[in-house]
Amino acid sequence: MYGPFFDLHNWATVIESGEDWLIILSLVVMECMLSVDNAVVLAAQTQSLPNKVEQEKSLFYGLFGAYIFRFLVIGIGVYLIDFWWIKVLGAGYLFYLFLKHFFFSKKQPTEAPTKHKENALEKHLHISRFWQVVISIELMDIVFSIDSVLASLAVSSNPVIVLIGGMIGILAMRGIAEMIMGLMSKIPELNGMAYFLILFISIKLFLSIPAIDIEIPNLVFVGVLIGAIIVTLIIHQINNNRAPKSKK
Repeated sequence: MYGPFFDLHNWATVIESGEDWLIILSLVVMECMLSVDNAVVLAAQTQSLPNKVEQEKSLFYGLFGAYIFRFLVIGIGVYLIDFWWIKVLGAGYLFYLFLKHFFFSKKQPTEAPTKHKENALEKHLHISRFWQVVISIELMDIVFSIDSVLASLAVSSNPVIVLIGGMIGILAMRGIAEMIMGLMSKIPELNGMAYFLILFISIKLFLSIPAIDIEIPNLVFVGVLIGAIIVTLIIHQINNNRAPKSKK
């Protein structure tokens, strides 16, 4: 299964072929389209970290794990359709994130922003908040890689082409996630919007399992994302207009 990865002639052929690079470019675009929801989830997950440096570092660390897992997954891509339970677990975890953000988290405005209470993993297993975020990023990469790899293998049967396209696509999605993080710091309302989108992604992921087999097109999600951003920006503008009046 992994033989083509270690065939230097195969790599040389792909790198020197203009036609193969056109396929790689199409795979990068497809990776970005399939992983817009992943970028939203990644950006939302990093918000639990106290500062931008740690948020960006968690995405950087998660990038290496994503590359390693993508290499492993491409080799067994033809068998991934049997791993429908990964999607169920992923959908359940995303639904938990939505519930935790809106219903289970206790807001403490008087507490300094750099302080936080230890959770169970920090207290008993000594896993810091930073590494918890990195692990959760890796888990989400595993869930979202399945559709991307299967779609890519349908376009090209050469695993080297799929790997190069996937690696460039993953890097591009990290850039999009960082852009979303930056917007969240300037427009706080985007944080709540991200978790509503996570609910939508959870439902979308669960409906795609073979037992239900209802695929919500990625273009529909992109439309929902754009609509949610527009509504959030309107709410942000309304809140800004009200702020000076409340100070008087």
